[in-house]
Amino acid sequence: MPELPEVETLRRTIQAVLPGRTILAVQVLWARTVEPITPTEMDARIAGRTVIGTDRAGKLLILELDDGAALTVHLRMTGELLFRPDRTKNRDSTREPYLRAVFDLSGNSELCFYDTRKFGRIGYVPPGNREELMARRGIEPLGKSFTIDRLSSLLMRKRSIKPLLLDQSLVAGLGNIYVDETLFRAGIHPLRIASSLTRDDVERLHGSIIAVLSEAIEHRGTTLRDYRSGLGDAGENQHRLHVYGRANAPCVTCGTLLERLVVAQRGTVHCPRCQPLTQLGRPRQSPSR
Repeated sequence: MPELPEVETLRRTIQAVLPGRTILAVQVLWARTVEPITPTEMDARIAGRTVIGTDRAGKLLILELDDGAALTVHLRMTGELLFRPDRTKNRDSTREPYLRAVFDLSGNSELCFYDTRKFGRIGYVPPGNREELMARRGIEPLGKSFTIDRLSSLLMRKRSIKPLLLDQSLVAGLGNIYVDETLFRAGIHPLRIASSLTRDDVERLHGSIIAVLSEAIEHRGTTLRDYRSGLGDAGENQHRLHVYGRANAPCVTCGTLLERLVVAQRGTVHCPRCQPLTQLGRPRQSPSR
């Protein structure tokens, strides 16, 4: 499933080619791809509108329109957004069965949304509703407000650290891949109770989150199967993963065989030596006021 680095890579790719192009029409080939309005309403509202910029909220890609409205693209498990500079050229016939929506754009170009498993969605946000959209999501881990103190306050919960970090209402953009990688780098077991983390633990975790996400963006995201950039290029970060997908392989740090367990219904890989399960019973004290 594409996470923050993949969506940010997509956003940067699309930002380079999409602003200034006018949407001539949208063809929705599977009706439930768009929400909360019908395909006919979607076409009526955005035809003639010009894309003026892009943004991202967690795992959500945002296309800003010239009337103050916005389109949101949630790739979910297998969604893919592809810009084609010349729509007169034939598309890849092997992928046509998975084409769910097409935006005809000025300049003879098009934006295609593919989705093998049909979980992805394209949303419409009316003018003036942007703040409401952003308010429903957790803090951006690469934003200025993501401080050590802010993270510390989010962790004052008697929940295992992995499902807490996966909670999009708390921290936006982290998914299974990058939570596993972050916890490994921070030396924290995925079942560790969040409120038991010491200040040093929180500082390591904070730095690890930022470093893991930033490095993944630098390497254009992780392509395990479906993910591609907006121009169809695969990422390279899959070659740099330390634990995700490497169960029973030796730890890159200590050589211990990595173990797999299920946490919050997610396959989870960790190093039992580098990420010991400790301090589960004693919650951290709330900071004095």
